[in-house]
Amino acid sequence: MTRSVCRTHRIRRTARVAGAGAAALLALSACSSSSDTDTDSDSAGASSSSPKLSGQVTVFAAASLKESFTTLGETFEKQHPGTEVTFNFAGSDTLAASITGGAPADVFASASPKTMATVTDAGAAAGTPATFVRNQLEIATLPGNPDHVSSLEDLTGSGLKVVLCDKTVPCGAAAQKALDASGLELTPVSYEQDVKAALTKVELREADAAVVYKTDVKAAGDKVTGVDFPESAKAVNDYPITLLKDAPNTDAARAFIELVKSAEGQRVLTGAGFRTP
Repeated sequence: MTRSVCRTHRIRRTARVAGAGAAALLALSACSSSSDTDTDSDSAGASSSSPKLSGQVTVFAAASLKESFTTLGETFEKQHPGTEVTFNFAGSDTLAASITGGAPADVFASASPKTMATVTDAGAAAGTPATFVRNQLEIATLPGNPDHVSSLEDLTGSGLKVVLCDKTVPCGAAAQKALDASGLELTPVSYEQDVKAALTKVELREADAAVVYKTDVKAAGDKVTGVDFPESAKAVNDYPITLLKDAPNTDAARAFIELVKSAEGQRVLTGAGFRTP
């Protein structure tokens, strides 16, 4: 609009005296100057609208988040060139202990509110953790389910080698809750420190079955066969995420958390088998 008005002034000045022409030229100059100033102002506003993110973001996350968070980490790095997302995947209780023990990290994503509370109670979280997904248990059996496992009760039968997560780990606590709700007792051949370790026992045929998360069964593909059981509905885990108080890279950490909670992040997570909160 500004350029059109200035061009009209230039056409009209040809019919005027030299003095009027000079005035028109001055008006044209002012018009151009004003337009340039507006452009500079817009550029300055755009450049200062948001800080450029850079540097490393360290995320401590529950082992069951490995596949989906790895994907989101790659997405984040593409969206913000100059950043690098590094992960520490392990049992939530182990991660919480590391954080309260002073391990440097920016973000903590836990597989249960109870393990998150270890961090918040110690004053190591910045703000209130937000639940971003939920997860449900499933039985992982050998490929093709050769032992014909069809229920949680079947795991209590003699002759089956069953693996559980340790009761201090969210997947182990959830499994015990499901067993208690069913009035069942199960003595596993081993307790594992995270859900991936429990699943690996079945993948390597060192166990006949394991109680893990649906997301882990899905990630394993044809290495295992999943069996649903109704009692799992009574032991669904909420997954909270938080910025850590002493985060070395606060801005980038906040941006990563926003990606996890965004529509794009939720598509990745639900595609991996997680449920929305």
